[in-house]
Formats: sequence, structure tokens, C-alpha cells
Amino acid sequence: MKKSTIIRASALSVAALMAATSLVGCGGNPSSSDSGSKSDGAKKGSVYYLNFKPEQDKDWQALAAKYTEETGVKVTVETAAEGTYESTLTAAMDKDNAPTLFQVNGPVGLANWKDYCYDLKDSQLYSQLTNQDDFALKEGDSVYGIAYVVETYGIIYNKTLLKKYFDSDFATIKSIDKLNNFAALKTVADEIQAHASDLGVKGAFTSAGMDSSSDWRFKTHLANLPIYYEYKADGITSTDAIKGTYLDNYKNIFDLYITDSTCAPTDLANKTATDAVTEFTSGEAVFYQNGTWEYTGIKDAGLTDDDLGMLPIYIGVDGEENQGLCTGSENYWCVNKNASEDDINATLDFVNWCVTSETGTAAMADNMGFVIPFKAAKEATNVFVKADAEYTAAGKTPVSWNFTTMPSEDWKNGVGTALTQYAAGTGSWDDVKTAFVQGWATEYAKANG
Repeated sequence: MKKSTIIRASALSVAALMAATSLVGCGGNPSSSDSGSKSDGAKKGSVYYLNFKPEQDKDWQALAAKYTEETGVKVTVETAAEGTYESTLTAAMDKDNAPTLFQVNGPVGLANWKDYCYDLKDSQLYSQLTNQDDFALKEGDSVYGIAYVVETYGIIYNKTLLKKYFDSDFATIKSIDKLNNFAALKTVADEIQAHASDLGVKGAFTSAGMDSSSDWRFKTHLANLPIYYEYKADGITSTDAIKGTYLDNYKNIFDLYITDSTCAPTDLANKTATDAVTEFTSGEAVFYQNGTWEYTGIKDAGLTDDDLGMLPIYIGVDGEENQGLCTGSENYWCVNKNASEDDINATLDFVNWCVTSETGTAAMADNMGFVIPFKAAKEATNVFVKADAEYTAAGKTPVSWNFTTMPSEDWKNGVGTALTQYAAGTGSWDDVKTAFVQGWATEYAKANG
């Protein structure tokens, strides 16, 4: 893989964020129309999609089967295990039968894979975008990736359990509208933790698992908050040297997660994503940091829309009462330019069908819970998507996804290791700061050397 200069993505506008979902496609000029009707080349070709999202595997398998039934075109979907996408993609690209459709996580991810990307500027997929500036990865006149989903994350909460707290004699905070800053969040979490047996829970927060299936929630998604506020304060959208201005605030929220929890901090190294979602859906915890992509799984476990809400992630920054949820994308579709012409055409037709047909858009909205940034998008039924819209309608400012500017996966892993050791008591918060600040400069230099 050839390293290339990291492409800087423009910040998503608030309006665009509400309309979108990110997917990037890599491409060149397709010889087929990649429209709803299949060209001869597309009929001869096949599609091999390496999917990034384990939680949507069954939905993609079902949609692929429907497409094959409708068109006769074979679509194979392989899903990488949690936290292994980059290594799985690297191995798959070395095979004779490599993926025809894959994903990158934004400009940094594109830097590794740009030489494999087909130019999508003349594709029907690109023409269907609601905003070609915000939802495509470009360099000059070339379009290397197209965002297929815009997602939202925050602190998911169980409304029923939280109301039980609000109604209790020991509750200082009595309503959700007062839970709008870190001080209030800490008060609520501390009181829930102190009265866990009264409320019938094990802890305020689900376990902040630091194994590979779960640590991305903290080394990437939670780490976005101090990056977002530093960029906002400095008026920038990327940097070669993060200062760590808001790392004490990062400590505030991480400390809350690991102390007001269903388990001891020393147990977190081996706690998994499955542990966390099970704790939440079984009613053992009130709060659970995650995103819109978890909606289907939570519903399948028995909770209803009436049970579910989502709070912004508050970290103790001035003015955070006006903060909304974290909304953006790191999911961009790319088409493998080294595939055969027939397979490229088949792949372009498939993704265009996904975002324009009634079957495809319904599957992406209703089954996957996606908000997609395409003209034919169906309104999502996802309650967390609706929460995002309500916060924005109320004048709250969504937190943009700046973790796409993190310099490398090694940087994330360094931060994750430091967080794990800090929680276990074998490391200090200064080690986290070192991994965050010095690690950023080191990894940025490697990526741009």
C-alpha cells in the first residue's frame, strides 16, 4: 500500500449532518450506466463486498440475496470481525478474488487505499448524493469515496430506569431537561451508583470494556470530544500536533464511566462489547455509550422505543448545555479499480440500487437504521436518529466527527493501552496524555514522512 498525503475533509454542516449517512466509493469512469437497469457487463459481473459493520451483517446478507433474486447478479458479503477491518482488508486485497467494494474511514484511511480506488465522479451513485461537497472524498476532479451513512452516538439511556431514579427520594436531579451538563451527569450517576440496589441495577454505566470489540468506544469515539473542543477553540479542522487542551475533561468522563459502573475498573481489560450491551438490555445499567448502529440489536433484545433515549456526552466544558449529539460519518464506500470491468460495473449497479430502489432504501432505513445522504433516502425509524433531530431542532450544536483526523490506528491503540492500564491502576493519567499528545505527533510524522 502506498502512503499518500492525508486529504483534509471539510467539516460537515449541521443541516447536512442531519440529512446524511456516510459511504465512500472509489472509482473511475464506469462503462456501464450503473443505473437500475443492468448493463450486459454488470450482468456478467459479480459483487464482493467487504462489510465494516458486524452489527449489520445479517441485514447486508439479506439485501444481497434480494438483489441476486431480482437481477441474477451474484453478491457476496463478507463481514470483518470487530476491530479487524484494516487487517482483513489488507489480507483480502492480496487474493486473486479481492473485494470489489470496500470501505475507508475518512481521509486518513483513504491515504492507505487511494491507489485501489476507482474514480466515481461519473457514477450514478455520486449523482444521487444530496451534497457532493460534504459526502464525498475528493482530490482535484477525482472522487475516491462516497459516504453511505451518517450516524450519531452519545450516551444511550433506559428511560424507565432513569425515571425510577428521578422519582426516588434520593434524587437531586428530577427531570431529563436538567441533565444537560457534566456536573448534572456526575450527580445522577453517583446517586444511581450509591443506590444501585434500591433501583435494581448493578451500576449507572455499563462496563467500559477495553478488549478489541469494545475499546474503540473510548479510544476513538470518546476521544473525539477533547479533539472536537480543541479544534473548535483553535478554529481548525485538523492538526499535525494535538495540544491536549481538554484532556482533563476526557479524564472527567472516563473516570465516571469506570467508577460508576457494573464492574470494578480492574476488570475492564477483558470486558467485551457483548458484555456492555447485555448489561444494558437486561436492565443492569442505566447508561451505555454507543450509537445509532446499536438500535436494531437493542430492540431485538426486548427494549422498546419508549424505553430508549440518548444524551450528549458531557465532559465539563463551558457552554456544553448547548451541545448536541455526536453526528457524522467514517463510512465511505470505495470500488476496487483493479477488479474486472464487468465486476466494477456490477458493483456500481448494486450500490446505486441500494440507495435508489424501494427495497434498498427501506432495508437501509428500517433494518439497518441508517440515515443515508442520497436523494431517494427513506426517513429512518431509528429512535436515536430522531433524538438527534430533536436536539438540532432545539438549537443544540451537533458534535462533528473529528476522529477521522486521528493520525493512525497505532495512535488509537496507544491511547487504548494507556486507558486500560490507567483503569487497572498500573498506569497513570500522565501516560494517557503522553500517548495522546506525543503519540499524535509521532504517528502524524510517520504517515506524512
